[in-house]
Amino acid sequence: MKKLIILVCMIFTATLFSCGNNDRGDGSGHMYDVSILGNPESLDPQYATDSASETIIKNLYSGLMTADAYGNITCCNAESYSISPDGLDYTFTLRQDNYWFFDKNDNDYIDDDEYFPVTAHDYVFAFRRILDPAMKSPYADDFSCIRNGSNIIADKALPETAGVIAVDNYTLNISLDYPCAEFLGLLATSPAYPCNREFFYSTKGRYGLDDRSVISNGSFFVRQWFYDPYGVNNILYMKKNAVNSNETNPIIPSFLNFTIESDENDIRNMFRTGDIECFTTENIDGINVEKNIITSSCATTLGLVFNAEDRYFSSLSMRKALAFSIDRDKILDENEKDISIAYGVIPPAVSLLGRSYRELVSDRQYGFYGISEAERCLSVAEAELQTEIFEDIKILVSAGSIDAKYLNTLSEQWYNALGVYVGIEEVTPAEFKQRIASKDYGIALYPLKAEFNSGLAVIEQFAGNEFLEYSVNGKKLTDEIRKCSDVSELIDCYCKQESRILDGYGFIPLFYKNSYLVMNTDNEDIIYDAFTGAVDYRIAKNYS
Repeated sequence: MKKLIILVCMIFTATLFSCGNNDRGDGSGHMYDVSILGNPESLDPQYATDSASETIIKNLYSGLMTADAYGNITCCNAESYSISPDGLDYTFTLRQDNYWFFDKNDNDYIDDDEYFPVTAHDYVFAFRRILDPAMKSPYADDFSCIRNGSNIIADKALPETAGVIAVDNYTLNISLDYPCAEFLGLLATSPAYPCNREFFYSTKGRYGLDDRSVISNGSFFVRQWFYDPYGVNNILYMKKNAVNSNETNPIIPSFLNFTIESDENDIRNMFRTGDIECFTTENIDGINVEKNIITSSCATTLGLVFNAEDRYFSSLSMRKALAFSIDRDKILDENEKDISIAYGVIPPAVSLLGRSYRELVSDRQYGFYGISEAERCLSVAEAELQTEIFEDIKILVSAGSIDAKYLNTLSEQWYNALGVYVGIEEVTPAEFKQRIASKDYGIALYPLKAEFNSGLAVIEQFAGNEFLEYSVNGKKLTDEIRKCSDVSELIDCYCKQESRILDGYGFIPLFYKNSYLVMNTDNEDIIYDAFTGAVDYRIAKNYS
C-alpha cells in the first residue's frame, strides 16, 4: 500500500505541474500537438496493422525487448534474458517496476485496482492470443516458431499448449520448435506486447476499440478518444503514465494531443501554421529543409508487378525482355531526393548488426542490363504468344508514389530497345488498391513494404499474396528464413531468397523510396519507425 501511495503522488505531481510548454530548460514536460492520418482501427497490439494505430500503440504499451534507432535489439521490460546453447529456450527475467494503468476518467480519486504489476502471465496470454486461430491475428505466422505454434495456428492443438510458460510472476520461458535468429527482433514488435487476461475479458469484445477498453503498460495512457466520421473535431488525448517513469527509463513529455485527420494536405497545412510540431510523409516537396529537422528512412521498394492472367505477362520471356531492357542508371535525376535506384528486393532501412542490410549485401549483384538479351527474350515471347502487337498496355501507378516523368523515361527505354509502347495510368491510392485486388491491370508499380524492420518481413510479403506469389513460392522462402539459427546464416538466406524472387521476374525492383519524419527545430529525440509508421514520443524533448 505504501508503494501505491507513492505512485499516486507521482501521478498527481505530474498532473499539477505539467503544462503545454516546457519552462524547465531541459526539454521535459511538454504537451505535443500532433496529428495522425485516419482514425486508429484498433489499439489491440495483437491485431492492429494501420500506421495510426501503430503510433498510439507504440506510446501506449511496451514489451520485453525494444529496437533502437539503429535497429539494435535491447532489453525493455525484460531485465535480462538467457538463451540455451541449442537456441531453443529463451528465459526472461522481467523488471518489477513495469505497471498496468487503467484510467477510469474519475478525477476525484484513484482506486487501488487502477495500478497493478505486469507479470509473465500477461505475456503468456498475449502469445496465446497471437497463435489462437479464433483470434485471427495477422501476426500468427511470424510467431509460428514458438513450440507447437504451427499446430495451434492450424487448429490442431490448443493455444494452452504453446511453448510459453510463466515460471513465476517475473520469469518467462519461451521454447521454440527450431532455432530462429529473427526471434529477439520479433519480440521488439508490437504484437509481442503483453495483454492482461482479466482486463481483456472485462471489455466484452471491445478491447482496443474505445478509450474505456484500453489499458497501458507503456509511456502514456489514453485519456480521451473521440471520433465522428462526419465531424472535424476528432481527437485522441494521452497523458504521461508517470507510474512507469523512472531514472533508468524516463518519460520526458507530459501529454500527447492527437488530432485525427483524413487528408495529409490538412496535416501539412497544420504544420506550416504551427498548429502541430511534426508529421510523417512520403515526400518533402514544399518543406523548408533549412528550417526544419527531417529524418529520412528508405523502407519501401517500388517494383513492377505483372498480372499473371494477362496474355502478355503470363510469359516469363516477356517479363525478362522488359527487365533486361531497363537501364536504371539513366532513369533518375542526379538531385532526386525521395527515391534512389533499386536492384534488390530488401530496402536499405532493413538493418542487421546495427548496419543497413544493403551495406552488408550490395544489390548491384542483381543488376543486369543487356539489349541483345532483351531482344532475344522478346523474340521467344512473340513466338510463344504468336503475336507481335502490344495492345493498350499501361503501368498502373498510385498517385503521389513517384514523379510520373521517371516512368515516362522507362517507357521510352522500352520503346527504343524493343519497339514496345507502354503508357502510364495514374490513379488514386484507393483505386490502385482496388485494381490490384481485382487484377484490373497489366503492369503496376507496387510499393513493397514490410510490417517491421526485418528482411523476413519483406520476403513475407510474397507469401499469400497471389499477385506476388505466382512467380515464386513465398511460403517456402519465409519458412527457410525462420529456421536460420544465427545472423550469418540469416544474411546468406536473405541473399538467396532475393535471388529466387528476382529470377521469377514477377517483381522487378526499380526504386527505393524514402519516408520522412518532419519536425520543427524546437524538438529532438522523436523516434520514427518507417516500417510501421509509428512515432515514439517517450524521450522526446521540446525547447520552445
